[in-house]
Amino acid sequence: MKFQTWLATSLFLILGLYSLSGLAQVDQGQTGAWYMYMWNTENRETGYGWQGDIQHRNWDTTKDLEQLLIRGGFTWRPDNGPIKYTVGYAHITSGTFGPSNNKSEENRIYQEALVGQTIGNRLQLSHRFRFEQRWVDGQDFRTRFRYFLGLNYPFNQDTLGKGAVYLSLYNELFVNLNRDIGDGREVDYFDRNRAYAALGYSVSDSMRLQFGYMWQENRNFGSGQLQFNLLHSF
Repeated sequence: MKFQTWLATSLFLILGLYSLSGLAQVDQGQTGAWYMYMWNTENRETGYGWQGDIQHRNWDTTKDLEQLLIRGGFTWRPDNGPIKYTVGYAHITSGTFGPSNNKSEENRIYQEALVGQTIGNRLQLSHRFRFEQRWVDGQDFRTRFRYFLGLNYPFNQDTLGKGAVYLSLYNELFVNLNRDIGDGREVDYFDRNRAYAALGYSVSDSMRLQFGYMWQENRNFGSGQLQFNLLHSF
């Protein structure tokens, strides 16, 4: 059973990286950069907590803003079990590719379930199911579903505690649940796919650094992003 689970996970991640690589890029050869701070805190006695993230995403590596995302949510883990539920809100400012300074705003409410799974002594899987309600400038109300499959594997110890050097992989699929966005405009049910690979280091039991690369595809373009992550638990 463990082998089948590992094989299915590996195939899903590999297909996410390569299945859509034939689509045109926004700008051939240009790589963007995402700078991210992600935090969470949880009361183990009650199971309640908070989590959030701030992400500054650029079309290039420094100044051409793609998105500024600020997100936070209220969490609950029943009986300290493997499933954590979240209800939250996000605000997103999106920039336009290239020299234009035009920007748009989005307000978003989301609900999610995160399921943790450990295989063997080291392999850690995460399944995240997220439902979003979106209010985007110039568009009708929209909804979207996201499925995230993540993998962390520490090389030098059994946990992600202090001193761990680890591999991090994920693939996330986005699906639009309504196609009509107003004024006769439509979008595909397939919204985008993100595939990611990174190396990480645990500075302490509560803080980790990750550096990786993500490939993102939608129906119009594909682009790569460097990612710099600071993950903080307290």
